[in-house]
Amino acid sequence: MATSVTSATRIGDLLISEGLIAQEQLDQALTEQRGSGMRLGYVLVKMGFVRELEITKMLARQYQVPAVDLGKFQVDERIVKLVPADVALKHTVLPLKRDGRSLTVAMVEPGNVQVLDDLKFITRCDIVPVIAGEFTLRTAIEKYYEQTDSQLESLLEGMEEADLEIVEEEDEDEDPTSLADNAPVVKLINGLLADAVRRGASDIHIEPFEHELRVRYRIDGALQEVMRPPIKLRAALTSRVKIMSNLNIAERRVPQDGRIKIKVGKKVIDFRVSTLPVIYGEKIVMRILDKGNLTLDLQTFGFEPQAEKDLMAAIMNPYGMVLVTGPTGSGKTTTLYSALSQVNNIDVNIMTAEDPVEYNIHGINQVLVRNEIGMTFAAALKAFLRQDPNIIMVGEIRDLETGSIAIKAALTGHLVLSTLHTNDAPSTVTRMIDMGIEPFNVASAVNLIVAQRLIRRICKECKTETEYTSEELAVLGMKEEALADITFYKGAGCDTCEGTGYRGRAGLYEVMALSPALRRLILQGASTADLQDQAVEDGMLTLRMDGIMKLRKGVTTLEEIVKETAG
Repeated sequence: MATSVTSATRIGDLLISEGLIAQEQLDQALTEQRGSGMRLGYVLVKMGFVRELEITKMLARQYQVPAVDLGKFQVDERIVKLVPADVALKHTVLPLKRDGRSLTVAMVEPGNVQVLDDLKFITRCDIVPVIAGEFTLRTAIEKYYEQTDSQLESLLEGMEEADLEIVEEEDEDEDPTSLADNAPVVKLINGLLADAVRRGASDIHIEPFEHELRVRYRIDGALQEVMRPPIKLRAALTSRVKIMSNLNIAERRVPQDGRIKIKVGKKVIDFRVSTLPVIYGEKIVMRILDKGNLTLDLQTFGFEPQAEKDLMAAIMNPYGMVLVTGPTGSGKTTTLYSALSQVNNIDVNIMTAEDPVEYNIHGINQVLVRNEIGMTFAAALKAFLRQDPNIIMVGEIRDLETGSIAIKAALTGHLVLSTLHTNDAPSTVTRMIDMGIEPFNVASAVNLIVAQRLIRRICKECKTETEYTSEELAVLGMKEEALADITFYKGAGCDTCEGTGYRGRAGLYEVMALSPALRRLILQGASTADLQDQAVEDGMLTLRMDGIMKLRKGVTTLEEIVKETAG
């Protein structure tokens, strides 16, 4: 588990005060640690900045517990079995010896009261903690705990694999010596896929580190660790996923992309698979494309009345451009699909260029962009204009060529929908001009711009009132009296939301309809700030304003609004 920033900083400061490392080395190690899943001490040892023995001695003084040299221990197999393998791996602990009701346990964090309580409950012994170096301790755990099928069974406990069927799978004769078709490996991967779908995850991450394998789900936009499979299964699990997604299992040096299609019950679900070589193997990310979760009804998205009215007017317009902007994972594609569904009638020809095609929509001609063979967004757009289209959607405007063709299409009687990566609606105008598109073309062609974010909803099952301090409220940038009439809520954490306090997501929307005044400002080369001021004067709610509306309605928390919007 990753060390908290506070704890990491404290250990780093102690090492500096002891003269064991320099500030520059600490800064390098903290940078290396971020996202690695490792403790700071482990990273410092791995980078060669300090010897493990020195850290262990220092921590022993800090925690006031003995330090042990695991190289001098030969642990009895019966003692090892007192602590299950998954607990030992999760908490980095190893039982060493038993003396009556006392059990001596080597730990990296002997001050972790929660772990000590868990061990006491599991072993029914009084725990005597001692400290050991993390690198040495992990090696010892790997040595003493044989990774068995029973451990996999415990990892899969509670997962629902029933009725899962691989719809498309390549012949596995490609690698007959691989462990990838072993029953435990097959069961683990199938269990992961089914469990992620059941829990409403959007992505599955399988991440190899030096001494452990970590699996996380992205649920409601936040990553949650779900298990740490045996490190010895690293290659087998990777091969199994590659076989299922028709990838080359012999190629481990370059990234690969594939798809898996499975049937869970009566639902057919696509997984978009991406592999990436990292220093300890290959990281795998599987994006879950569950069409059953695709909501195409714009009325349920959470637009404020004026914003929804402006958006509907823009997409019902026979020509012009509608742009949706926001970071990756903010729901842009869903908004575009929903807009298309509003105009998907028998009397219009709708064509889309996408990379990749995430959902197949009946009645819409969808084209997969493939840059490697020259089928770029720009090439697809040129071809569309010879296909008698009414409505065109281009997945993303990435360059001047694509932008120019899209603008031309919007000015010649077509409705064009697309996305850009910008922070808010007004800056989208500046971004297009910076690309090289003439201001008069932007002012003439663009009808409306939507900037959006996704925020987590408070869990309805454990929703409870809460209060914030004046300092916390000041972050919103509003006067305290303007927030005085708001009743704030949070989720206390329950089984339904798995202790997070959040369940489901809602959208924040900044909808900027281009009024005559805005078009004049664009032609005059006005700044982003001037465009925003005019848009707000025209009635636009900024993302922060829309967030405060969601706070008033008790949809989300102050923390979510501050995290996702700028003041």
